[in-house]
Amino acid sequence: MSTHFPIAALAQHPTPFYYYDMELLRRTLALVKEETARYGFEEHYAVKANANPVILKTIAAAGFGADCVSGGEIEAAMEAGFPASRIVYAGVGKSDWEIRLALKCGIACFNVESEAEMQVISEIAGELHTTAPVALRVNPNVDAHTHAKITTGLSENKFGINLSMLEHALQTARQLPGIRLKGLHFHIGSQITELEVFRTLAVKVNALTADLRSRGYAFETLNFGGGLGIDYQHPDTGCIPDFKGYFALFNELIDRTDHPGIHFELGRAIVAQCGSLISKVLYVKEGEVKKFAILDAGMTDLLRPAMYDAFHAIENISSTRPRETYDVVGPVCESSDVFGKDRQVAGAARGDLMAIRSAGAYGEAMASTYNCRPMPKAVFSDSI
Repeated sequence: MSTHFPIAALAQHPTPFYYYDMELLRRTLALVKEETARYGFEEHYAVKANANPVILKTIAAAGFGADCVSGGEIEAAMEAGFPASRIVYAGVGKSDWEIRLALKCGIACFNVESEAEMQVISEIAGELHTTAPVALRVNPNVDAHTHAKITTGLSENKFGINLSMLEHALQTARQLPGIRLKGLHFHIGSQITELEVFRTLAVKVNALTADLRSRGYAFETLNFGGGLGIDYQHPDTGCIPDFKGYFALFNELIDRTDHPGIHFELGRAIVAQCGSLISKVLYVKEGEVKKFAILDAGMTDLLRPAMYDAFHAIENISSTRPRETYDVVGPVCESSDVFGKDRQVAGAARGDLMAIRSAGAYGEAMASTYNCRPMPKAVFSDSI
């Protein structure tokens, strides 16, 4: 039986639901703020990781900016208390209404991903008689050593502008009316657990900015995106990522000639470990070879295992029985509705509560109503 969860209190709530450890979230936020303040860095929370209003309000209250990838996220961020002056807006497919919204709100910066997008931003800025601050998102061709579906910094990815095309994009940014070139933006992928990958990025960025500086370009900001990974295998001992090492590495390596503002857009590293999906065992099914623990949560509640083959630690938080091996699965009519195969957990029985750990990022945010299933609710440690 787990000591990490208030089991009696959680048992009062209908499953499945997300449970958020708000004390862990606040400790994580405090450490990020401490480390970024040490070096004069600026942090923007990546709203796509988790847009629950309570989570957003907590992060905004801690003094973070916001990294948004849709008009809806901009609206949610502002509703939660993030100032428009600290909102950056990324995404390869910004629609006209979203661009208008961002311009009217007065956001800090558009992270522009193509010249075609920049042309449209210029036209809409002209219609609104305003100027759009932009940073060009550059693909530095750095291998993030992560899952193919969450790597973004390689050449010919749908994201960003390839290095070979950057000079032309910079010239376009200088020439277009209504565009103010503010900086460069880099984001090479997600769930990066090797700090050496970020070292490679920093070295490449230094070489790039030195070359551009020699040709008359100066930048107010350099934005290194996010991507710092978490320890999915050990959610208790690895509950807070190595923010100290991460920010210290950039401080050590980045050439700050011309004193650009250094920005980061962390999401998963901030919220993943504070969230768990709590589900009830519906049935234990005995096969000829396997045992199946069939839960009332499914891929509609947590898509990552089905979409990315992602690993999440699974605990039977109700049981002190000896450990047994199960395929832990959901009720959705898809063969991919599997949370984990051949997992050893405390012996399961109907009605036991299972916790699927490290689910605070891309869990609730990616939930759906497929199979006409209801969206999962949220329960917070502060309110039970």
